[in-house]
Amino acid sequence: MLARLKQVADDLGLPWGTRKMTFNSRLAQEMGKWAEVKGEGDEFHDAVFRTYFVEGKNIAKKDVLLELVKKVGLPVREARKVLESRSFREAVDEDWNLSMKWGITAVPTFVIDGHAVVGAQPYGVLEQFLTNNGVKKRALRSRSVTPQA
Repeated sequence: MLARLKQVADDLGLPWGTRKMTFNSRLAQEMGKWAEVKGEGDEFHDAVFRTYFVEGKNIAKKDVLLELVKKVGLPVREARKVLESRSFREAVDEDWNLSMKWGITAVPTFVIDGHAVVGAQPYGVLEQFLTNNGVKKRALRSRSVTPQA
């Protein structure tokens, strides 16, 4: 399975490292839900991906997660409280229950109206999936970037 993932990552130009261990991602999932609420979900998920799949770090460790929180500019003190209280446990449970209900057994899985595409896919496959399911293309919006002093 890891060989297939590495090949897909190579084909897509994604970074990939050599991982010797598999770590429990539950706390990272809970922190990801919190980061989404804070408007930084994409950045946090990307940081977790790189930390786990490229650097091979243990994303089950709170100090690793707090470092990622800091890296993406989220409030570390608040994140620590979220970790201690497990306040996003139910949100992750709901995601897991929904995935079981829909028969999702792999990530990523993209679902539209009961149709699914499973696994990391080339852009063209995802574009065709969206088009086939009635999603219209829209113009890209640029994000304004504030220059750093």
